[in-house]
Parts: sequence; structure tokens; C-alpha cells
Amino acid sequence: MQGGFSGGHGFHRGPGFGRRKGPPTSFIAITVALIQVVGTVFAASRQDGARPLDVLAFALLLAGPAALLLRRRMPVLMLPLTFAAALAYLLAGYPWGPVVVSFAVSLLLSAAAGLILLAWLGAGAAAATVLLWSLLSGDEAWPLRSAAAAAWAAILVLLGEGIRRRREQIAEYRRQRAAAEQAERDEYRLTLARDIHDVVAHSLSMINVQASVALHLGADEPERLRPALEAIKAASKESLAEVRQLLGVLREDAPLHPGARPGLARIPELVEHARQAGLRVELEGPPELPGVGEPQQEAAYRVVQEALSNVRRHSGASAAVVRLAVDGTTLVVTVDDDGAGLGDSEPGNGLTGMRERVEGLGGSLALLAPDGLPPNRGLRVEARIPLTTEEARP
Repeated sequence: MQGGFSGGHGFHRGPGFGRRKGPPTSFIAITVALIQVVGTVFAASRQDGARPLDVLAFALLLAGPAALLLRRRMPVLMLPLTFAAALAYLLAGYPWGPVVVSFAVSLLLSAAAGLILLAWLGAGAAAATVLLWSLLSGDEAWPLRSAAAAAWAAILVLLGEGIRRRREQIAEYRRQRAAAEQAERDEYRLTLARDIHDVVAHSLSMINVQASVALHLGADEPERLRPALEAIKAASKESLAEVRQLLGVLREDAPLHPGARPGLARIPELVEHARQAGLRVELEGPPELPGVGEPQQEAAYRVVQEALSNVRRHSGASAAVVRLAVDGTTLVVTVDDDGAGLGDSEPGNGLTGMRERVEGLGGSLALLAPDGLPPNRGLRVEARIPLTTEEARP
């Protein structure tokens, strides 16, 4: 049995208590009042020797339905009052009729509201009253009558408990669905934020470096000014196109990844942009590897993009090496540079975004020391991205 004594009223309110579910309380009270009054008047016309219905009788017939109005404000009083009204009516000798309907409804509502102990106490009181009434009246069928009353009372309590549990299941399902939808929205925003960072940070870094080169070369080496300006134009055009696509996502009139996703085939473009910015970059491994899916290709592209941007902006490196390879069922992407490394600085948003992308595909990203360099010099960004079984096939 659930429930217990607690609180100011002395009864435990279960998890389903206080939820405004089901028909309005006023509708329930009015319906029960009509059933008790009309049904009792009809039944009284067919009973001889019973006390005629008077003002007190109708007051008691309406007292039970009126007690149902306490369902929200004072639910622990609802069941005792309906029981007392029905018992007072019967003890007064008025005709038999549906006077116990309000008590039956209060049993159901109390159990549905989570007042389990109160409901079982009410059911026990009803069964004991029927048993005592039958014994005092000399009813020979008292065992059957008492058992039937107890069974009906128990059924009402169990039915109310079933309603309460069903409500809890529905509420839990809605909570889980809302949590899943919120998690999906959070993941969507996180993915969008990573895309915006990758596009804007890389392009602006490229434009900034090329603009600096152009300013430096403008007076001394004018013949190299045009390639620098062309690189700025190309980078800004590409960045503008991708930003427009991302803005379309924010307006919800475009998919999250409109058009073709950036992949391995576009990594040579990143390498060439880095070279135009004055960084010596080597690309090892074919730019197109068989059996690598689009999500893995995009993650690899973003890793190289962010790593080269960080090399140009922060490391002070003069050279870098980009390697692409498939090791069994794993795509391995490494970017080495000969710069100052991370030192004591914490990874920024770019490295965090790279790690989230790779780990989102079940892979890992590590920051290591490159081979063949002195201690505290250089940095290796190594991403290991697993391929599915189908993608790993040659």
C-alpha cells in the first residue's frame, strides 16, 4: 500500500495530486447531484413504508455532490463528507436510492489524486458499515452483501490508482520527449555554432593574413600584390556564401548542411590558401580516399581547416604538414607544425569544436608533440575518425 501520514492534513499526497486532468469538478458535482436526486425520487415512488422525502432528505442528497467541489482545495475532506452524507441519509430512514454515488466517485477521485491511504480507509469503512448494517437488520445474505460492498469499494480504489499511474506514465513520457527535443535543439545549436566558428574564423584569418601581406608588398613588390588581393577576394567570396547558407539555417528556410558538404577533395584548397598566406605546407596522402563517408570527410576537412588557421594565427610556425590516411577502419588526419606549440595556454573554441566534431562520430582528437622536433616546439593535431563497416570496404 502506498501513502502515509504527513503534512497538515495527516495524509500523503501522491505524485498525481493536484493535476488538473479529466472533467471539471463542477461538471462532476452537478452530474452526481442530478443522479442522486432524480434517481432517489424515482426509487422512492416505488418503496412503501419509507420515510417521505423532505427538505432534510434533499439537503443530504445534495451534500455529497457539494463535498465533491472540495476535490481541489481540500481533497482530504471530500471522502469523509460524502461518506457522512450518505450514512446520515440512510440512518434517517429515507428511501433507498443512488445516494452512495457521491461517495463512490469520491473514492475514485481520492485514489486518482494520490490519497491512497485515505481511499483505502474509506473503502474499509464502507465495507464495515455494510457488514454492520446487514447484521443488525438480520439480513441472512449478509456475507454476500458485505463481500460485494467490499469488492466494489476495492475496485473503485484500484481503478483510481490505475488512473493515477496512467497519468504519471503520460507525464513521464512528455517529460522525456521534451528533454529529447531540448537535447536535439541544443545539439543543433552546437553544430551550427561550430559551423559558424569554422567558416568565420578560418576566412577572416585568411583575409587578415593576406591583407597584411598585401600592405607589406604594396610598395616593395607590387608584382606580388595582385595574387594576394585575389586570395582575399576568393576567401571573402567563399566565406560570404557559407555565411549566407548558415543564415538561411537560422531563418529555417535551408537545411543545416545545404548543398554538398566540404570534404577531403577540398583539403588541397585549404593547403593552397595557407601557402598563399606565407606558410610552407605539405600535403601527404591522396585527397580522395575510397570508402570515407560524408560526415567523416566533413569532420576531417574542419580539423585541417581549424588546425591550419591556428598555425597561422597563434603558433608562429613557418611550415606544416597535413597527412591523410586510412588505418584499417579508421580515418587518420594529422597536422604537424614547427611553431611554439600550446605552451601553458588552454585550448580555445576552435580546438573544442574540433574535438566535439570528432567525438560526435565516435573518434578521438589528441594534441601531441611532432616527431623530430626539440621539446616544447611544434604541435601535432591528430584526429582518428572511425568508419562504419560499409565505409571501410575498399
